[in-house]
Amino acid sequence: MPKEQSGIRERQNTRLKEPHRYKVIIHNDDFTTMEFVVMVLMRVFWKSETEANTMMMRVHQIGSAVVGIYSYDIAISKVAKATKMAREEGFPLRLTYEPE
Repeated sequence: MPKEQSGIRERQNTRLKEPHRYKVIIHNDDFTTMEFVVMVLMRVFWKSETEANTMMMRVHQIGSAVVGIYSYDIAISKVAKATKMAREEGFPLRLTYEPE
């Protein structure tokens, strides 16, 4: 007896791929206060006060630092939120994101 055939084909091989991840980088400038940078790191990037102070000093001394690694949507959202906060306070703080 012939096997019944269906118009539906099962996919035998499903390829799942991890989403690309992006580094969010904060850059040093001569105008944004250190206190404001610490506040942004704590409120936007959920750093502890100790982590935020350490990271802020690294940015101040080296010129930039990776503050986190996120999916694309979260990375651009955090950059936009931190940039908006800085502009509202009159600071030129710059954050960027790039593929990991």
